Amino acid sequence: MSPLPPPSEDAYDRIRLRQWSAGTARSAGIDRRDLLKLVAAASAAVPLASVAAPAQAAAAPGSPAAAQAAAGLPGVVKPLPPELFTLRGTNAETNFAALKGTGLLTPADRFFVRNHTATPQIDRDTWKLTVWGDGLKGGPVDFSYADLLRLPSVSRTGFVECAGNGRSFFASQQGQAVSGTAWTLGAIGAARWRGVRLGDVLRRAGIGRHAVDVLPRGLDAEVVTDGVNLGRVRRPLPVAKALDDVLLAYEMNGEPLPPDHGYPVRIIAPSWVGIANIKWVGDIEVSADPLLTPWNTGLYRLFGPGYPPEGSAPLTRQTLKSAFELAQGASFPAHRRTVLTGRSWSGGAPVRSVEVSTDGGQRWRRARLHDVPRAGSWVRWSVDWVPTVKGATELLARATDRSGRTQPKATAHNTQGYLFDAVVRHPVTVS
Repeated sequence: MSPLPPPSEDAYDRIRLRQWSAGTARSAGIDRRDLLKLVAAASAAVPLASVAAPAQAAAAPGSPAAAQAAAGLPGVVKPLPPELFTLRGTNAETNFAALKGTGLLTPADRFFVRNHTATPQIDRDTWKLTVWGDGLKGGPVDFSYADLLRLPSVSRTGFVECAGNGRSFFASQQGQAVSGTAWTLGAIGAARWRGVRLGDVLRRAGIGRHAVDVLPRGLDAEVVTDGVNLGRVRRPLPVAKALDDVLLAYEMNGEPLPPDHGYPVRIIAPSWVGIANIKWVGDIEVSADPLLTPWNTGLYRLFGPGYPPEGSAPLTRQTLKSAFELAQGASFPAHRRTVLTGRSWSGGAPVRSVEVSTDGGQRWRRARLHDVPRAGSWVRWSVDWVPTVKGATELLARATDRSGRTQPKATAHNTQGYLFDAVVRHPVTVS
């Protein structure tokens, strides 16, 4: 017997927020007092540590940043050359200019890295996925890598984007303090993912009608923050999402997942914030009770003016953004035609149109789209420009999606700098 139709995403979020406020949801692997400490900390905005890092720009040759990038990043397996990445703590942000000419899909060597700790080394021949919990009709069920390969496969093109992508612009454009990694716009990548439907695996494991939450957990090391052990990275999905379009992916762009991107198996939750796309999945709890973890309580909610003390409902869908495939501060010769290129994307609906301004936002014109807009993916675009006035100017791009949403001039502030969707001002020089 299949589960009862679950509530919609909006209804789920409202229910979970009430349960969290009332203390009726179950804490999955962390003391509730520690969760409350995280919520209290999340309510306070602090200045970013590295907002001055050049947006979308490679490190200068011979600089300490370039030397660090050339040497790699502890805990990351793949090379991180400075022309492709800007290093940010345990993470590596893709320099957006490096995506020019790469096509719709982001090559694995240019795909951003978001690590809470370090990339684990996992042998797929001994790896197994355990599905367990009181939301199943029976006991735990194990799946080997070979078991997953024998199930019907599905391929889906979509982006994975950190919820904090664009965070640094809260400070640099809006003068507002926020906490977290100072991403510019490169904490995103799009790929062709292949794997099995999470719903197929859950049904084979015997998901019951009483199940409400599905909690994938990674095999990376436990996360310790301010002396509190948060455990391994995990974040619940509502049954509605888990049984809908979520994949257990084992391929990226036609190849086995690279180690830094979830090998051997990861979650792909289309259009949802990056934290929902758990890498290196080792087990999945199916629960009859709502579940709380650090990643849907103190983290990945919106706090600040206009939000309740316990924060907004947990973040789900990504927002709307646009970026130029261009280094910040680039120079262009006057009276010579150039082609500006970029990408726009939305977690809410396919992108409908993109407009570009080359004079700081005084005049706008429509860009040419080079891809068929699709849900959960981005579109590439271009516009011709013949600059005539020498000096500094700002390039702007703004997208509108099919829901009618257009990028605003400013994003409502939240203390952790999530879901920045305002038009980004991209400085250049005409000489």
